Amino acid sequence: MENYIVSARKYRPATFDTVVGQRALTTTLKNAIATNKLAHAYLFCGPRGVGKTTCARIFAKTINCLHPKENGEACNECESCQAFNEQRSYNIHELDAASNNSVEDIRQLIEQVRIPPQIGKYKVYIIDEVHMLSTSAFNAFLKTLEEPPQHAIFILATTEKHKILPTILSRCQIYDFSRISINDMVEHLEHVAAQEGIEAEPEALNVIAQKADGGMRDALSIFDQVVSFTNGHITYQGVINNLNVLDYEYYFRLTDCFLQNKVQDCLLIFNEVLHKGFDGNHFITGLSSHFRDLLVSRDPSTLCLLEVGASIRERYQTQARQCTPTFLYKAMKLCNDCDLNYRVSKNKRLLIELTLIQLAQLTADDDPVGGQGPSKQLKPTFTNQPAAPAQPTAPTTGTTQVQESAPAYTPQPQPAAPQASASQTAPAPGNRPAVHANPLPQTQGEKKIPVVKAGSYSVSIRRPQKQETAPQPVQQAQTTAASTTWEDHIFNEKDLNYYWREFAARLPKEEAANAGRMMNMQPHLLKDQRTFEVVVDNEMVQKYMEQLAPQIVGHLCQQLHNRTIRMTVRVSQENENVRAYSHVERFKMMSQKNPKLLKLKETFGLELN
Repeated sequence: MENYIVSARKYRPATFDTVVGQRALTTTLKNAIATNKLAHAYLFCGPRGVGKTTCARIFAKTINCLHPKENGEACNECESCQAFNEQRSYNIHELDAASNNSVEDIRQLIEQVRIPPQIGKYKVYIIDEVHMLSTSAFNAFLKTLEEPPQHAIFILATTEKHKILPTILSRCQIYDFSRISINDMVEHLEHVAAQEGIEAEPEALNVIAQKADGGMRDALSIFDQVVSFTNGHITYQGVINNLNVLDYEYYFRLTDCFLQNKVQDCLLIFNEVLHKGFDGNHFITGLSSHFRDLLVSRDPSTLCLLEVGASIRERYQTQARQCTPTFLYKAMKLCNDCDLNYRVSKNKRLLIELTLIQLAQLTADDDPVGGQGPSKQLKPTFTNQPAAPAQPTAPTTGTTQVQESAPAYTPQPQPAAPQASASQTAPAPGNRPAVHANPLPQTQGEKKIPVVKAGSYSVSIRRPQKQETAPQPVQQAQTTAASTTWEDHIFNEKDLNYYWREFAARLPKEEAANAGRMMNMQPHLLKDQRTFEVVVDNEMVQKYMEQLAPQIVGHLCQQLHNRTIRMTVRVSQENENVRAYSHVERFKMMSQKNPKLLKLKETFGLELN
């Protein structure tokens, strides 16, 4: 009985042209050999099964070929090539760094490097999994790697480039091997199947390529496994059964149920998936990928991003025409949120079922909020009884409490007709119910502070900015009634400065410099007794204070109980004398405003220091 050789070894590339998916790197190596511009050290890095060690062996064979071809390939006929093909060449040495990672192993390698080759020009040392070397071994290898003999070439291969010392990286030419695309793997698998006389469906080979995750060696290993399972006839159903892959059909059925808002069918399909032994996280990840594939199938320019077979591609295009982009965006968002919360959830099945219910609600006619539950509706909270007049109650604190009045009315019943949406215009004036502005009595201990919304520092609080949408009659009545019950308190400059510093003290730590600057400012109350002025040094501070003005005015309105406060910011003039007054000067200014201070001084015999 002939010895069986796995496909990964049997169909291992022997020339640069037969390497799959690494055209740029193989072309670079061929040109370097053709022009005789060879480096003394190379580093091949990339994921597993993409051809690093294979390219290193082909490179070693080609540079020792006695009769190389014009295109940079080995002849495979000379004594050196035949010795390599029969694995008896003394010019190629392979070292597994995973098991030979000590300093002593590197010292033995350095001693072997001194011996020149017997046949050919170069001795090539291939060190696989070089990142497994210890730090001491790397340091012992540095000098030889930097200045090796002329006949020695080192080829290092690794899957974890970040673990290699920077001093090693700087001494090597680095080649980054990429993952092999699905199309390249499918073509190579078709070639292997044709050579072996095996019938294979394109969709089945596509599933094998996706399962391999960019590694050709993995794809060939899976191929051998499926061949044994299907007895030489590879089908799509046989592949998904053998590899435990969730069929596309489940995702297509689920999407149809989502579009038709069939919540029960969605839950039954998910239950069927669980009974087949699939993990919930694997299911939700595949569902999010399915929505992504539907999205790229909508536009011919992005159809190239869909890596599936021809028949599956047609199904994606057909179903994508039934889905709106908004539905797909929201569906991917819900699946992504479910995937993020899956690990921390204690009831994982319930989490996925809730996600499926939300996905089914995305297409519901009565779901304007996109599967996030019922929309919020205002419930009537007032009766048709007129509200009792507000009774004066003693405030619990020393501050004046502000009461908001609520209208009292009952909407008139409408005849049976389609309900108008909330975005429609208000009813005609003749159909509007009467609105009473009588305020409701305030409960004891309840304190309501008006919310101040100022667009800029110069806008009066009494006249807020106009909103985009017209307010409802209820809101208008509440605003009007509230304005009638407000009493603006009178305040002086002392109170203004106190609450000004209080606001500055509440600024976050990041604004410590600005807080200190505000502490040194002294707002001046103007003649109208509601507008105060702040004088700053430059325009930069003026711009900052103007940006902070709405917050300052809102704070002062709440603390001083006056909605008419305004703030202006002015840059001091160059000739303006801003200085600190002495005690004598301050007393003279105060006595001019209040002459009784002079009499007080004379009566008690006071003197100014």
